[in-house]
Amino acid sequence: MNRVAGKVALVTGAGLGIGRACARLLAREGAKVTVTDVKEEEGRAAADEIVEAGGEAMYVRLDVSREADWDAAIDAAERRFGRLDILVNNAGVALGGSVEETSLAQWRALMAVNLDGVFLGAQRAIAAMKQSGGGSIINISSIEGLIGDPNLAAYNASKGGVRIFTKSAALHCAKAGYKIRVNSVHPGYIWTPMVEAYLATQPDPAAAKAYVAGLHPVGHLGEPDDIAYGVLYLASDESKFVTGAELIIDGGYTAQ
Repeated sequence: MNRVAGKVALVTGAGLGIGRACARLLAREGAKVTVTDVKEEEGRAAADEIVEAGGEAMYVRLDVSREADWDAAIDAAERRFGRLDILVNNAGVALGGSVEETSLAQWRALMAVNLDGVFLGAQRAIAAMKQSGGGSIINISSIEGLIGDPNLAAYNASKGGVRIFTKSAALHCAKAGYKIRVNSVHPGYIWTPMVEAYLATQPDPAAAKAYVAGLHPVGHLGEPDDIAYGVLYLASDESKFVTGAELIIDGGYTAQ
């Protein structure tokens, strides 16, 4: 217990799925959490859940593609909790489609959330963490940032961008002496509303779920807490010598 006691965290896309699990676990381990999401009902419910369990949390609406929203969210976190120590850049959207099927409008809309949002969050968090003496930025990428899929052109590109951007930011912060660590997490298929919605678009969703589960050598999909525990490690001082790294949590998917 108390692995991140006294720290202040901001989690994007925290209303559902992986983000909600991260916010809940960080709070359980002692962090004060700013829960952010564009889905207000889900975001407020996630913050309320933490408070009801005895933790400290608040909800702030944040569209990660908007600079003004980032400035307001980090300002709110600092006003309420006094500092920022942990950023979990989790918010993301999915889009199926090959390079031939994806329109430029679709490409740009996805990049605005999955890649621009990570850039803006890291940039704003670095400014805040410099003032508080350091911190940890955790960018949620994907196995799709490591390997290609013919039907995920834009998603592959965005998550691959998150992977290498993380290394650039990590090196910058380390060489500047900021004491800010930046790492990426690469989940396999996790049973979240986003994955459920994506599989629902397939002709036979049940068969699609079974097929995707079978791609993982462990034989099943992951759960949000599987990722949250990895995020907790990177957020804590246990990982003080870890920066620019890729934490792959994928049931063996990319080991094949």
